[in-house]
Amino acid sequence: MADYKKTSIDAKSLMYGGAPYGNKTVLEFTMQTTSAGIVSNSDATAALGSGDTVKLGILPGGFELMDCLGIVSNAFTASSTCALGFAYVDGEDDSTVPQDADYFYAALALDAAGRTRANNTAVRPLRLPKDAYLVLTHSAHTQAEVGIVDFLVEGIAKGAL
Repeated sequence: MADYKKTSIDAKSLMYGGAPYGNKTVLEFTMQTTSAGIVSNSDATAALGSGDTVKLGILPGGFELMDCLGIVSNAFTASSTCALGFAYVDGEDDSTVPQDADYFYAALALDAAGRTRANNTAVRPLRLPKDAYLVLTHSAHTQAEVGIVDFLVEGIAKGAL
């Protein structure tokens, strides 16, 4: 099982902390694979396989997670799925807000184009106490397609705890 990291992991966002019109923020993260199944713009050297993880970017500390929209615009290899959650950048878990590998999705289908809202209904909104990676955990078959998935993570920028 390999652990990959995108080479550019800053979220594309515009944050309005403290503004009178609100703090709702949408952070955009993209994962694309080459025709050989390797994660583009990453330190990956082999095709994405079952159990591999990809750190897509950073969710800032103080960000209150609300929802996520997964957009598969170019399908991945047949029967591919993924989980999407978060893990703290410093590698240390937090007892009040534990890391969660499937906070948004337990098994998002990647093998067909479509839009899917976060479907892990057993979780409630939470505020991250510190910076966390948005982590995709790949399931099923080794990738061999040019696949593209975008994740739009919605939340409220409340600032550091």
